[in-house]
Amino acid sequence: MSQWSQVQQLEIKFLEQVDQFYDDNFPMEIRHLLAQWIESQDWEAASNNEAMATILLQNLLIQVDEQLDRVSQEKNLLLIHNLKRIRKLLQGKYHGNPMHIAVIISNCLREERRILAAASMPVQGPLEKSLQNSVVSERQRNVEHKVSAIKNSAQMTDQDVKYLEDLQEEFDFRYKTIQSLEQSDKNSALIKQEMLALQAMLNTLDYKRKEVLSKIGRVIHEIDMLMSNMLTEELLDWKRRQQIACIGGPLHGGLDQLQNCFTLLAESLFQVRRQLEKLDELLTRLTYDGDPIPVQRPQLLEKVNFLLYNLFRNSFVVERQPCMPTHPQRPMVLKTLIQFTVKLRLLIKLPELNYQIRVKATIDNNRRFVLCGTHVKAMNMEESANGSLSVEFRHLQPKEMKSSAGSKGNEGPHMVTEELHSISFETQVCLYGLTINLETSSLPVVMISNVSQLPNAWASIIWYNLSTNDPQNLSFFNNPPAATLSQLLEVLSWQFSSYVGRGLNSEQLNMLAEKLTGQQVSYNDYQLSWAKFCKEHLPGKSFTFWVWLEAILDLIKKHILPLWIDGYIMGFVSKEKERILLKDKTPGTFLLRFSESNLGGITFTWVDQLENGDVTFHSVEPYNKGRLSALPFADILRDYKVIMADNVPENPLKYLYPDIPKDKAFGKHYSCQPNEVSKPSDGGGKGYVPSVFIPVSKILNDSTDPHSPSDLLPMSPSVYAVLSEHLSPTVIETAVCCKLFHS
Repeated sequence: MSQWSQVQQLEIKFLEQVDQFYDDNFPMEIRHLLAQWIESQDWEAASNNEAMATILLQNLLIQVDEQLDRVSQEKNLLLIHNLKRIRKLLQGKYHGNPMHIAVIISNCLREERRILAAASMPVQGPLEKSLQNSVVSERQRNVEHKVSAIKNSAQMTDQDVKYLEDLQEEFDFRYKTIQSLEQSDKNSALIKQEMLALQAMLNTLDYKRKEVLSKIGRVIHEIDMLMSNMLTEELLDWKRRQQIACIGGPLHGGLDQLQNCFTLLAESLFQVRRQLEKLDELLTRLTYDGDPIPVQRPQLLEKVNFLLYNLFRNSFVVERQPCMPTHPQRPMVLKTLIQFTVKLRLLIKLPELNYQIRVKATIDNNRRFVLCGTHVKAMNMEESANGSLSVEFRHLQPKEMKSSAGSKGNEGPHMVTEELHSISFETQVCLYGLTINLETSSLPVVMISNVSQLPNAWASIIWYNLSTNDPQNLSFFNNPPAATLSQLLEVLSWQFSSYVGRGLNSEQLNMLAEKLTGQQVSYNDYQLSWAKFCKEHLPGKSFTFWVWLEAILDLIKKHILPLWIDGYIMGFVSKEKERILLKDKTPGTFLLRFSESNLGGITFTWVDQLENGDVTFHSVEPYNKGRLSALPFADILRDYKVIMADNVPENPLKYLYPDIPKDKAFGKHYSCQPNEVSKPSDGGGKGYVPSVFIPVSKILNDSTDPHSPSDLLPMSPSVYAVLSEHLSPTVIETAVCCKLFHS
């Protein structure tokens, strides 16, 4: 079943989440019509490869054209209209930046997988629940409402200033007219009446000046309160959501809404600034005793400038954290001399700033690393599909200075991957007489010099962003805090949903919890130390919990991904629990689990029944990535044979736990149908019988361990059948290639 088909079967509350991230950037109609094709492309790789992204965009447009041809024949007018509009939209938005649509589609597919994983969980995790707090949603709506109200108030004040200007011009004209009269004319009753009228106008002017200044003061106060409270909280919440998304959590939306709010507030403040300038202009033409403008205007202007400084400083954000294109799902881990990308945005989108802001990137202040490549670029509105004012650095490389390279040998492997650094960015905005210096920084990054350090470096990134919302605590690992077990398990499930397409259920998480703590504990109360997670070896093992889990992720990604996504690998189950599950099942029932003693290994255990009725269990020696590179795991399950005593070799695997026929579960993943007994001529070419690998085990009835040469026996089914008929078990034992644990 395609991923999109699974999405369509979700409950309405999950479908509403899906609806939130499909818009004109990637319309849901295209996702629906091209579901299988979209899921078969590697959008993740294309998001960091422009040539590949260009080809995928071209192919996507071709697919849309084919759909247009189909619906044209069906005379579906509405769909024809929508597809033509969508094709034009996609062509226009992404022709100059094809990698952007690859990023969008990759994120959408990833978010679908996360939602599918969340839907399979009995309860929502604590972190995700906090991110979807109804109070937060209500605050977002309040912010947008208040920003709109402030914008309207500023525009209404514009009308008041214009009325004041017109009133003053009339007063000025009438006053100058009287001043131009002869002295004898000024004593007439008519002129005296006009002077009284002018005095009334001056009183009105004074009242209107005070009223305008009061309204301007209220607008400034409303902006100040909004920025100090709700808008600041919104920005901090977005940054926290970004942290969580970086370690596999829900995608962090809301930046476009924040940009709209920041931009409207900036426009309102500049509008107020122009109103104050207009009042200053009116002041130069007319002033009087008790005039409120010279008293109040300087204070109001100072407050406006102060708010603009703060608004601009808060609007300069890292939209996409540093990430190596080679490891898109491991952001903030950077390898020396390998390029990484990072994207920044100014949330105040004003046309006057396009190509006027040059951003400079630097790293740390300790002089240990420098950035090579293009580290100064101008922000513009053309690079982003949504027209935001942004800049993306695509060719930066961290380089370690020679003076510090010599000291690296004194640092242990954990010290390297626990050392945090920061990529900093600075720029200057010059606008309407204001000069504002802006600075921002990435979340802490970990530098590695060898890809073997990547797992531990990623563990550091996970622990940091799980444990703190402080964006710049570079000394965090001097004394790393403990993490709540419930939150850690949720993040571990995200590693699976984001990296290999399927998260962990409660039973699998229970097993991980027991492995981490060595006991059954309450998720909500237990605090787990950093050392327990990543530094201390598991009891009786030569590796840590995290290294063990990372090896499993790598195994799934590279060798058994389709089986994992289908949910047929139980994976995380202890040997004790395994036997409890299998003991009452039909003989031949088996399950698949990850090895606890071997890194990156998967094994299967089946239940059997002896002649006296006793139940027995058999577990095959774990298959690792080396063996699975030679033969797909689904084919191993199909062709696996056991030799017991003098019996004919047979496949003991009948039903996947709990009772799914093996071929029904794995049939679609077989690389080819098993070969029947062949005649020599069937081999083609030179008359050879085709050769295939067959995994074979021999169960010993004594306690002596069998030999364990290679797991796979290069032998065709026909040859194997002939051998089993003519050779004794003792002779065949020399060809047995898979140790089996018998109990």
